[in-house]
Amino acid sequence: MLHKKWQWYALEMGRETVKTDEINTLIDTCYQRYPNGFVANVPKGDVPARYQSLAMYLAKYVVSPPSSGRRIDRYDGQQVTSHYRSHKTDRVERERGDVYPFIGRMIQHVFPKGFKRMRYYGVQAPKTFAKIKCLIQEALAKIKGVVKGAIKIIAAKTYRERYRQSTGRDPLRCPHCHHEMGIWKIWHPAYGGL
Repeated sequence: MLHKKWQWYALEMGRETVKTDEINTLIDTCYQRYPNGFVANVPKGDVPARYQSLAMYLAKYVVSPPSSGRRIDRYDGQQVTSHYRSHKTDRVERERGDVYPFIGRMIQHVFPKGFKRMRYYGVQAPKTFAKIKCLIQEALAKIKGVVKGAIKIIAAKTYRERYRQSTGRDPLRCPHCHHEMGIWKIWHPAYGGL
């Protein structure tokens, strides 16, 4: 019941605040997509005041938010302009977009109370890495000369090439007309279309 109540209050407050056709469509979609409501966390004990409980819940994310407030360059009520360092180009990139998708990207990092996030696993876990760091350094020192030329020998294969090599069939060749196909949509049984 709390999940449904939280969903109703959050969506109807959004409908009252932003009175546009787009927000009505978004809210109707949320009701359809999440029929069981939104995740609601209620701490044990006395129920705090309405705004106090929300402030307490969000306060822990102010300390380490998913994106620094300094990255937001401009906000005009409708559009958010922000910057980030691209891993591909290693340069600062600027991005401008609507405010609601921006907020959506930020709040997906807010986990419900009690949810655990695994940042590193296996060899990359700090505790494990500290134990085997010396072994990794020794192994790298031994194969240093071999690794230098390995990049030229091992070329990255595309999905299409790997699939063709393992099955003997081209995944982008139409089985009916035998013409080359382009990817239009990827569908997953659990997640739907991408």
